[in-house]
This record gives sequence, structure tokens and C-alpha cells, in this order.
Amino acid sequence: MQQTSVTDYKPEHFLWEVAEGVGTITLNRPERKNPLTFESYAELRDLFRTLVYADDVDTVVITGAGGNFCSGGDVHEIIGPLTKMSMSELIAFTRMTGDLVKAMRACRQPVISAVEGVCAGAGAIIAMASDLRYAGPSAKVAFLFNRVGLAGCDMGACSLLPRLIGQGRASELLYFGRSMSAEEGERWGFFNGISEQPLTDALAAAKRISSGPTFANGITKTQLHQQWNMSVDQAIECEAQAQAICMQTEDFRRAYHAFIEKQQPVFEGD
Repeated sequence: MQQTSVTDYKPEHFLWEVAEGVGTITLNRPERKNPLTFESYAELRDLFRTLVYADDVDTVVITGAGGNFCSGGDVHEIIGPLTKMSMSELIAFTRMTGDLVKAMRACRQPVISAVEGVCAGAGAIIAMASDLRYAGPSAKVAFLFNRVGLAGCDMGACSLLPRLIGQGRASELLYFGRSMSAEEGERWGFFNGISEQPLTDALAAAKRISSGPTFANGITKTQLHQQWNMSVDQAIECEAQAQAICMQTEDFRRAYHAFIEKQQPVFEGD
């Protein structure tokens, strides 16, 4: 199958930049704390679906402009219209938003979120669905669905969040809709680190991953995701097959020869 370049991709509803194998998504409506619209949901989903076939991006960083990550669905452009939709229209919408999470989990590229300020609703979901998360001290993560009369089971929250922070802590956030501070998030395992420059941390992590064996990293992401539904015996067999595939790559051979020659391997992703 022909691979795809996304370096020159020009989205309409967010910013996109590619450098050194890292694609950076910037949610760019800072005057409203970067809310999502019907169109931006769909465009994000479509980008992540395209990334499955992209050969010029090995990691993805998501950030928000203006000191906030994402305030969730736009009150005027999404929440209001939802109150007037039929059941068939509503299920089409909720499936579409869930498809964004599916696409994030299905692409081979590790996804890293850099979170500052408000990270609420669908913004919290995007951070949750990422592979790694770095926070600024101002980060406040809120799965606030029940505060607007909805269930906490949105876009995979009841499946993914307990796996990150535990059942009890996830239940607390989903039932109360309260904010989780950066310090809590790091202590609970939601955030991988806190600093004054979370985007710098996220980009550094992304570049480090992109300089590694990217084919094998994609296998690791797939295994981390798929093994949630496997028994231990199934997982061990699946890993045996996956590792055998990686042992046929040139990166594996490069690492061996570099070790023999007492050098650092230079991986090329094949």
C-alpha cells in the first residue's frame, strides 16, 4: 500500500506542523480556551486516520494556544445544537467523537499531550487518549460531563481512565466532575511529569521516540492497546509473534552491529 506524506497537510480548524519526524497539533482558538466544534472533531479524526499510512511522522504532540489546552465542546457551536437534535442525529455525533479516540489509539505514532490551564470535557478525553501527558503547574483536568447532565461514560472514559489512575480515582472524577490538579494528576499516574514548559517536555519526548526504532515503537503501541482485551497467555503469544516481526527489521540488525562496534545505533525505522 502506498504511504502518505502529511508534512504539507493544511487543516482548516487547528494548526499542524511537522519537524524532525514530529507532527504538532495546536488547538488554536485561544480566545475561547480552544473549544472543539463539529468540524474540528471530524478533522482531527480524519488526520489521525491518515497518520496510519504516513511515513514522514513518527510521533504526534497535541497542545493548545494561549495557555490552555482545550475547554471541550463549544457551548454555542455544539452544546446548544445538541439539545435540538433527534436521537439518530445524537448517536451519529457521539459515534463521531468516539471515532476520534479510536483513531488516536489506532495510529502507529505515539501521541503526547502538553497540557496547560483548562483541560475539560473532550479536552480531558484527548489528553486521556494520548500515550504520554506532560503538564504545566496550571493544568486542571475535568471530566465534567455530569455537571451538564450527562454520564461520565463519554468517548471511552469509563474504559481508559480507570486503567490510567485506578477505578476509585476515576469514579471520583467521573461522578463529581471536579478538576484534577497537575500535582494530583502526576501523583495518580495521569501525567508523566510537571514543569513550567510542558510543550518543551512533550517535544523532547517526541523527538527521543522519533529517533528510536519507530517501526518497533509502533508495534509497542499496538500491543499496549490490544492487550487490554487478552488473557496473559494470549498476550504472551501475541508478543512472541510481534517481537519475531521486529527481529526481521533492519533497525534490529543496526542495533546489533552498533553494539559489536561499541557505537550508538542510528535507527531508520525499517
